[in-house]
Amino acid sequence: MSTTEVRSDESGAVSPGSVDLKFEAAVIPVADVDRSKEFYTGLGWRLDADFAFDNGFRVVQLTPPGSPASVQFGTNITSADPGTAQGLYLVVSDVEAARADLVEHGATVSEVFHPGAPGAQFEAGDISGRVSGPADERSSYSSFATFSDPDGNTWLLQEVTTRLPGRVDPAETTYSSTDDLEGALKRAAAAHGEHEARTGQADENWPAWYAAYMVAERTGTELPQ
Repeated sequence: MSTTEVRSDESGAVSPGSVDLKFEAAVIPVADVDRSKEFYTGLGWRLDADFAFDNGFRVVQLTPPGSPASVQFGTNITSADPGTAQGLYLVVSDVEAARADLVEHGATVSEVFHPGAPGAQFEAGDISGRVSGPADERSSYSSFATFSDPDGNTWLLQEVTTRLPGRVDPAETTYSSTDDLEGALKRAAAAHGEHEARTGQADENWPAWYAAYMVAERTGTELPQ
């Protein structure tokens, strides 16, 4: 349920900006629709649609696991040159696990890295600014890996474990997959272990502490100590 308040004027018309605008799909340019469909379904992405029409228009839509948004490609769908979609984000809770899964599904994925200079994650042709391995202390938003589809459209895996303040509505805190939830529970368990070590006693109310920690981590608010 949206928490957006819908406002209207005296005539009953909805005011601009008062309705949720949910980003649903992005179009990527490809040269061979069937080849691209085979590549993305091979990664385990859900096939939502494949509609072809007599006038030559065809649209294929796929959704990455756990994603609220999808990608579309086809024929007569975009004038962009194949392979020109660059730096498409796939946010993950564990970049090393996500990379391993993509490799297992046949993708060629870069090693995990963190930028040694601002913007180095986007420099596909020059990797000199990339530092091998995840960011120090696995800092959220800072660890990456990249891969490309057969046309050269590039995808960027970004590890996000703690959101910056204001990025997630606390009333709508959700986890998109069992893996995502499992990762959050493991981080909460580790933090709770440190909490018990500091207090020097077992915390019988650990479920409430876990819940507070997981919501705070997700929404970018202050973590419980």
